[in-house]
Amino acid sequence: MTPGSVVLLHAPGAAAASWGDMPEMLRSYGMDVIAPDVPDGAGARYVARVSLIISAAGPSVPLVLAAHGAAGPLLPAIALAQRAAHRPVGGYVFVDADLPRPPGAAHDHDSLPGPPDWPEAPCGYLRTHADQAAFPDRDGTVREARLRGWAVVEHEPPAAAAQAFSELISTL
Repeated sequence: MTPGSVVLLHAPGAAAASWGDMPEMLRSYGMDVIAPDVPDGAGARYVARVSLIISAAGPSVPLVLAAHGAAGPLLPAIALAQRAAHRPVGGYVFVDADLPRPPGAAHDHDSLPGPPDWPEAPCGYLRTHADQAAFPDRDGTVREARLRGWAVVEHEPPAAAAQAFSELISTL
């Protein structure tokens, strides 16, 4: 797919700087990138603040929403807010991220239940192996993404993670 704007969503409690050089690398590939900075907030507060920042940025559609870490479970709620604002989502990318739980599944205090029709767009998972020590069970998350039928890319250095990210988006 060809995205209008790529929105890079850092984990709640982190900052946009946690993406490192990813935003600039993606821009060098010709992508319109929005990297909201919401260092304080989780759950519904995070979703609301991100949605306001996206709106203020005036993104091109369709959006590709990309989440890192604990932002993953919030993607359905963020997508719902974007759809309500008439900004269609064309795809989702999870970068070393936790996955949303289906409607009706147990949710922790930082996640929100998603709409029943989520995902309404293709999803992909990018594993960079950068989180191996912090999240040794990420293999289970990657396996779950594959079971859901999502495209999965495992980034191997020395290639740029942004290159793997860009290639994954093109497969959605």
